[in-house]
Amino acid sequence: MSALGILPTVGVERTPPSVLRNTMTIAQRELREAVRSRWFLLYTLAFAVLGLAVSFVSASGSGGSGLSGFGRTTAGLVNIVLLVVPLMALTAGAASIASDRERGMLSYVFAQPVWRLEVLLGKYIGLAASLLASLSLGLGACAVILAWKGIAARPASIVWLTGLSFALALGMLSVGMLISALARKASVAVGTAIFVWLILVFVSDLALMAGTVALRLRIEELFLLSLLNPLQVFKMWTLHGVDATLDVLGPAGLYASEEYGARLHVMFGAFMLAWVVLPLSAAAAMLSRRSPL
Repeated sequence: MSALGILPTVGVERTPPSVLRNTMTIAQRELREAVRSRWFLLYTLAFAVLGLAVSFVSASGSGGSGLSGFGRTTAGLVNIVLLVVPLMALTAGAASIASDRERGMLSYVFAQPVWRLEVLLGKYIGLAASLLASLSLGLGACAVILAWKGIAARPASIVWLTGLSFALALGMLSVGMLISALARKASVAVGTAIFVWLILVFVSDLALMAGTVALRLRIEELFLLSLLNPLQVFKMWTLHGVDATLDVLGPAGLYASEEYGARLHVMFGAFMLAWVVLPLSAAAAMLSRRSPL
């Protein structure tokens, strides 16, 4: 009960400063709880350890020097991000609202002088900040240890990868929040989030390959279907941004690089933004209509 007791009493007057204050109060509470939780520590450690392992393997494969503008190491880290970051964000978002509903905390929160949208945005901002901290610690540890070992790495590549990883995390967090707004139990929400993660990481790639062979999709159609998966958007955007070799981008990325060139950044950004905004808007609509019990 005391977790939300620090919310200011604003009565019936709803001014922008009070709305912002309530939202940030909830965000701070969510951030504190996330940082203290076990998943934050475990995911950060796992991310850093796996990233270092992939980085050293990439370095040994290139003779331990150069790494061609950090391209090899970035390509390896992209695969780690594709596995770990969506799982982090989906499960964190899925547990946020559903767990409060299951414990009866959501009814108490909504009884306070706050809007439901403030609660949703506060939770989202707090969890997003914790994910950014986890990504920064994990990738930062990789960069520091690689530099200490004398393995060449461009800081701009690390910053680029961190930024796009955070964009992917925001999109998956929005999906997780939507799942949480729909579920009544935290276990159901987290289980659904893991199922969605499996579909995005594994099933979608297999289905895309099978559909390409069975339906004889053209390369343009393959690229458009790839844009529907935020993980594919992240992968192509990251490798395109660090000037990776075209064969690493795959056939869809090769076609996109030759066809769209510099416009790819706008296309990728628009699709990634849609994955952030649309699920979060749907979660806000569901939360405003559903009972907190």
